[in-house]
Amino acid sequence: MEHHLGATAPDPGADRATATQTALTTLVAHFSAEWRGADSPPDLSAHLPADPSLRRSALIELIKVDLHERWRRTDDALRLADYRAQFPELADTPLPPDLIYEEITARSRHHEVDLTEYEHDYPTQMARITADSGPSTLARDAPDRDNPRSTVLADPTALDALDTINPGATVGDFDLLLPLGQGAFARVFLARQRSMSRMVAVKISHDRGAEPQTLAQLDHDHIVRVFDQRQITDQRLKLMYMQYVPGGTLLGVLRMMRRTPPAERNGTLLLEAVDAATTTGGILEPQRSPARAELEQLSWPETVAWLGSRLAAALDYANRRGVLHRDIKPANVLLTADGQPKLADFNISFSRHLPGASPVAYFGGSLPYMSPEQLSAIHPGLTASAAELDTRSDLYALGVVLWELLTGAIPFDDEPGCGETEHSLQAMIDRRGVPIARRYQDQLPPDTPAVLRHALLTCLASDPADRYATGAELAQQLELSQDRTARDLVDPPTNSLRARLRMRPMPVVTLSSIFGQLLAGLYMGAHNVRLVEGQFGSAAAEAVTRLGLAAALIAYPLGIAGLLYWCRQVFLVPDGLRRGRRYDETTLAQARADTLACGDRIAVVAVIGWLVVGAVLLIRLHRYGPVSAGLLTDLIASHVVAAAVAVVYTYFPVTFFVLRWYYPGLVAAGHTNPVEAGRLHRLIRRSRVYLGIAASVPLIGVPAGLVFLTPEQQQSVIGPIVGLCVGGLFAFAIALRTFYALDADLSALNRIMDPHPHQRG
Repeated sequence: MEHHLGATAPDPGADRATATQTALTTLVAHFSAEWRGADSPPDLSAHLPADPSLRRSALIELIKVDLHERWRRTDDALRLADYRAQFPELADTPLPPDLIYEEITARSRHHEVDLTEYEHDYPTQMARITADSGPSTLARDAPDRDNPRSTVLADPTALDALDTINPGATVGDFDLLLPLGQGAFARVFLARQRSMSRMVAVKISHDRGAEPQTLAQLDHDHIVRVFDQRQITDQRLKLMYMQYVPGGTLLGVLRMMRRTPPAERNGTLLLEAVDAATTTGGILEPQRSPARAELEQLSWPETVAWLGSRLAAALDYANRRGVLHRDIKPANVLLTADGQPKLADFNISFSRHLPGASPVAYFGGSLPYMSPEQLSAIHPGLTASAAELDTRSDLYALGVVLWELLTGAIPFDDEPGCGETEHSLQAMIDRRGVPIARRYQDQLPPDTPAVLRHALLTCLASDPADRYATGAELAQQLELSQDRTARDLVDPPTNSLRARLRMRPMPVVTLSSIFGQLLAGLYMGAHNVRLVEGQFGSAAAEAVTRLGLAAALIAYPLGIAGLLYWCRQVFLVPDGLRRGRRYDETTLAQARADTLACGDRIAVVAVIGWLVVGAVLLIRLHRYGPVSAGLLTDLIASHVVAAAVAVVYTYFPVTFFVLRWYYPGLVAAGHTNPVEAGRLHRLIRRSRVYLGIAASVPLIGVPAGLVFLTPEQQQSVIGPIVGLCVGGLFAFAIALRTFYALDADLSALNRIMDPHPHQRG
């Protein structure tokens, strides 16, 4: 069903499939009319088209009509074997299941049908039929001689009646005002409902399918709301009235996008297409809204992701209620006046009885968007069944739509008319059975976020097992691709330092841990060594200096060794991921937990190391003579201050780097849970504690370094104290800036890790 809704002029090649379907329905209608007006059976072959690409499809549909008309008049009419003898092209490939089903229903008007006969002659086709409808359903429907279900393409009575309905007419409670769209089996009008004094969209179509019942189950912001339906029994039509969505369709957006230079494509383009449609539909002045304001700020890839996340959420909502769409395409996505998308046309789906073994049932622009498994299900020569389809097939189709919106073309080399024959249909299946070619990936806009590119390629995986399992997962990724801070955490820009060092924590963590220890060592060397030299002489100062260096040479490797073991998952798992290794969820969860604790563990080891070294130095000093209480207190206090410097200025860079450079890669590698979100919140609380320690270094370090000393001793260390004060203030400013960056990263990571993204409706 094509909904134009006042959008731009049609693309010359866009309606080929619809024209094909219309041609076939016309053939069926003419043949049915000749049957009704003739005393003897008309010549079926005279109604076959000359176009070879249509011949087989037309033959299948005309045989269905011929079967029913002949068996209506006699109890010994032609059988499928007779048609195969008359038309050799039917013998080239197995008969489609829908033909076999039609013979069963046609014969059932006169007598009970023994299904074992068909199971013997057509085992593969009967397996398809019973797989999709169940043998009990088939047995129940076969005796329904007054109103058997049918897969015949067109009802001639309904076709004739539909042709007479035009704008200006009144149908029941509805005054039809403007045409909004039409297809081979339906027309959509903007109408005024008299009883409710409101504007609605009215869809008048052949009385087949269960779209109103399907849509009545669904109440979602991004699915068109159906109010009710009416039967037009004498004309074999049904009328469905629904929410009027005035902003056109994605098909209109796609046409405008193709005419717009790539550099000028952005969220405003979507609004311009919507405004063009709403003006045509009678809404003259677009109103400001939060959605329009948001769209005006988005790039074109972000706009596509904005649309896709809403549609994915709608598909997830429908799937959780047992509904599959099966015909996702631009023409079936309507747009509100502020650009919000709404899914429509749930009636084009697989028959409960037959999955549509002929591609005819799926013309109308849908074939290019179908998943490989859905194409296989409609291929008459394959055994795939519509019963095997699930929401991943709809997500595949959505991926094709979003790719087309991004690039202007679908990512497959389909020829015009592809799918109209079994050979070309098989070619479509083959093309979709391999990864998207590099030349198509190169057509994506340069500013396409890596997250969006990955999401689309995941949707378009040939194997359903490699796609997202639910629409919620896809919606989450598409939401993420609009979040510039969060997406850069997960997928840093290609040429950035973060991208080059991603999943390589060793250099970053090692350098960051050395930084804090070096600052602390410089303070200790400038402060304590001068006091020791003034109290015990230069020989003692040199001995203490050598002892400190020796302790550092011993303690630092021991500390690193302990940390490597304690934080081994922090290094081993990312190295394995970088090499293509897969890990179970438990291992990944442990690696993420260890990563968040990495800064704390380094701080604990640093504190222990500094306390041990401080104790050794104080013991060593007593060999040179008695140490006054003031000097001893000052040395202990300055050692504590140095340890605080080592801890704080190790913790912040390590935590900053692992949270920004490493942790997001582990998040992307597996599924997170609410417990891990709690760890992130505790991390920011701990960071506030460390920030408080950083602020206290110059505040406590200055009095602690002077108050217990004599004036002469104070004079000797005034330089290091001033350095500590000034350096501490600068370092605190850096720590504060780092803390704010950590807080922002935490918020972004929370958005990444939320397993239940915001559901609109």
